[in-house]
Amino acid sequence: MEHINTYLEKHKDRFLNELLELLRIPSVSADSSFRDDVFEAADYIKEKLEAAGADQVEICPTDGYPIVYGEKIIDPALPTVLVYGHYDVQPADPYELWDSPPFEPVIKQGKIYARGACDDKGQMYMHVKAFEMMMANEELGCNVKFMIEGEEEVGSANLGTFVRNNQDKLKCDIVLVSDTSMLGLDTPSITVGLKGLSYLEVEVTGPNRDLHSGVYGGAVGNPINILCNMIASLTDENNHITIPGFYDDVNELSDEERKELARAPFDEDAYKAHLGVDALHGEHGYTPMEHTSIRPTLDVNGIWGGYIGEGAKTVLPSKAHAKISMRLVPHQSSDKITELFRNHFEAIAPPSVKVKVTPHHGGEPVVTPTDSIAYQAASKAMEATLGKKPVPTRSGGSIPIVALFEEALGVKTILLGFGLDSDAIHSPNESFGLDNFFKGIETIPYFYKYYAELSK
Repeated sequence: MEHINTYLEKHKDRFLNELLELLRIPSVSADSSFRDDVFEAADYIKEKLEAAGADQVEICPTDGYPIVYGEKIIDPALPTVLVYGHYDVQPADPYELWDSPPFEPVIKQGKIYARGACDDKGQMYMHVKAFEMMMANEELGCNVKFMIEGEEEVGSANLGTFVRNNQDKLKCDIVLVSDTSMLGLDTPSITVGLKGLSYLEVEVTGPNRDLHSGVYGGAVGNPINILCNMIASLTDENNHITIPGFYDDVNELSDEERKELARAPFDEDAYKAHLGVDALHGEHGYTPMEHTSIRPTLDVNGIWGGYIGEGAKTVLPSKAHAKISMRLVPHQSSDKITELFRNHFEAIAPPSVKVKVTPHHGGEPVVTPTDSIAYQAASKAMEATLGKKPVPTRSGGSIPIVALFEEALGVKTILLGFGLDSDAIHSPNESFGLDNFFKGIETIPYFYKYYAELSK
């Protein structure tokens, strides 16, 4: 791997500048006003895969945004790695909370600040550059296929169809994804569990029009008041979710399993200081680390209704809305939880309002084995570049396509993430450490090397 490290040092500036070019493309899949930019990002990835040495590179149309595919088959007898990532990004709103424009990347204090810097352009692009290095130095030890999509941030609605319709094209031995975080470069970790997701929107309707709150207030149900009361009732005084049947399928970990997870270092005071809060909040009987990893959650992601403009308008609104996400753990089903929520939310609505529940997207929780050849290869790769054996951790995030790969392709996924929880993904001032970016590029070739060796 000496040649690869030399190549990385020689081309560091170019690698970084290419990433900055990609970050300048505002590929926001959730907002149709950015449609042309999303397609531009797909073209950029195609161009860079071709330049790196991939064959059969193509932009595959879907009913939404395209999937970029490329491959390098050096020997059909060797194991094949399928690299998955995404080139779309979250909306940058609220823009006024950014210290610098979200699509004009800046570098300060060793970090790149831009929307998509970590999630997932920076982490996905590590794989493109690692592949380039292995090709340039003739050290690619496995076959590799790339599948980079443009709809991950809106639920990957068309990915399932593409995967099921292209099982031969995507045939592989392992899927490799960098779209998660690690504890730190000084405390490396590998994510072995992801939460599932049920994401939906609720609408509460009262009178047939907005009303004068003085003339009608007190006699007519206020949809905002009622929605807030309904949401508040979804958890009890112990922050336990009150939806009947919600916990029926939850996989309860043993004391030994909880002790193993607790090996990951956690400084509660530093955690609170970083977030600017005086106290943490979670389900009674579990630690903060367990709240985010092994326990299901329910959160309001947005709420609106009535008048929110400048000055006063004494209105009793006709409608109120909220977006709600539930993060799920093994063995909960997103479809079942969505239906349980719908039934409960409709049941607790008072007769003064009507309720509409609209599911948006979901995904299933997954746990990946730590005794597999692929995990051992990832562990050895991190140890080779970071000097420490990584700790297995579970994430509170959701990547629904991991369960899809297992169901449709019959393969497991390795989550080789180099982001940090402090990178503020989905938030203003998203960032990605330069050291993390370059260490990721350096580490990935070791994964290929060890995976090939252990697979013999």
